[in-house]
Amino acid sequence: MKSKRVLQTKETGDWDPECKTGSATRVLTVQTGGSLFIPCYYDRKYTEHKKYWCFDAGSSYNYCSILAYANETKGKVSVTDHPDQSFFTVTMRNLQYEDTGTYWCAVEIGGIIDVDTTEQLHLTVQSAPDVSVVNSSVSGHEGGDISVQCFYSSEYQNELKRWCRYQDQSCYTVGRTDTSQNTSVEISDDGRRSFTVLMTGLRLTDSGWYFCSVGKREAPVQLNVTVPDPQVPVLTVTEQKTGNTNLS
Repeated sequence: MKSKRVLQTKETGDWDPECKTGSATRVLTVQTGGSLFIPCYYDRKYTEHKKYWCFDAGSSYNYCSILAYANETKGKVSVTDHPDQSFFTVTMRNLQYEDTGTYWCAVEIGGIIDVDTTEQLHLTVQSAPDVSVVNSSVSGHEGGDISVQCFYSSEYQNELKRWCRYQDQSCYTVGRTDTSQNTSVEISDDGRRSFTVLMTGLRLTDSGWYFCSVGKREAPVQLNVTVPDPQVPVLTVTEQKTGNTNLS
């Protein structure tokens, strides 16, 4: 695997100027043998630059091992760039304990002085994930609704539960948010290791990547909103089932 120096992080503000909140490090958990789908957003000025996904055995090191560049698959890692939406996605399959560690979303800047732009993530592979979802991809129709169930282990029962959008880091907490112009979002926590997100009155602009957040841990979910076909009954479709929800 090729090594690459990556020093400039999201903390510098060069990764996504629209980011309002959040930390430089995202913390994700996934079940042993499961898959993970990760969105990596970047500034529009980097549309033509190379993107890559790399692994660092020690997060304090200045070098990481590149696992795959955008639009290629190597082993159990696939990276796909979406330049029209200013993000790329990383898919990792059949994850094992040894895959636990620090990873980087990265954009190659080039040159000796200009270091690459990166965002750091920490992944933990567990037999029972701290935070998880049954479906990492959910589809709905304009004007309709979708429901996402987010699971968490018992030790996180008293942690803050949120539903957030990656692109602008806007978040909702337990309760209901109604506006005259936006999609309504309701979050209900059953107090028994799961909370449910209900989005009603969906708009096409609601499409994108979100995450269930419990404390500092998160589970990504992709939402796709389409225009309903008048000839076809409206159904909510879910796909890409991931992981076991039997949490300790």
